[in-house]
Amino acid sequence: MMFTADWFFDLDARLREMGMDSDAQSFDEIRENLSHRHVLDADAFAENCVYVILAGGFSQKTAKKIHAQIMDFLRTRGADFDGLFAMFHNKNKINAVCKIWNNRAEFCRKYYDLDNTDARIKYLSKLPHIGKITANHLARNLGEDVVKYDIWIQRLGVIYAHNPALAEKIDNGNLCNEIKCACDDMFTDLCRQTGLPRGYIDVVLWKSSQTGLIKELKHECKN
Repeated sequence: MMFTADWFFDLDARLREMGMDSDAQSFDEIRENLSHRHVLDADAFAENCVYVILAGGFSQKTAKKIHAQIMDFLRTRGADFDGLFAMFHNKNKINAVCKIWNNRAEFCRKYYDLDNTDARIKYLSKLPHIGKITANHLARNLGEDVVKYDIWIQRLGVIYAHNPALAEKIDNGNLCNEIKCACDDMFTDLCRQTGLPRGYIDVVLWKSSQTGLIKELKHECKN
């Protein structure tokens, strides 16, 4: 039965058995950081920004490999556009990486100066090549207990709501308020049942969806 504590913990266990228990950090690190948010220095803040910029469109394994190469270059040679572009041929992303790295102290300070989660997410969404959906991903990796309303989570929200008509409103670039409410209801329910942070539940559900562990998503994926 879906959307129960047993269902969720089974997904978590199966992902760990498969060695798929990570995003930018391991599941255990994500859970700990969401429970006790760490304040990062400017370099670590930039490293998280760079990860979500590079990760879009790639498998996690590939994203981590590219990210490690880019970060090694940044730490040793700085934000040299030509050198970075030779490694990763995407001008928009490399431009964003250079801006993030060159301004990391300012970006980090302004982020931590804000006194509430909504304001911090709004700020992140305005950073180079971040945007609204990616801002939630970045915020979660920075220890904010929020979710990334990506296409997988939207599909799960539709299933949870028992409203197939909502599937037509799934849009990764423009989050429908009805679907957001369905997703929020799903997370509130699972948080109550499991006692876990919603950001952690998000990453487990996202990875379970992406890897095909949640079979019920096959129908929704056709939309």
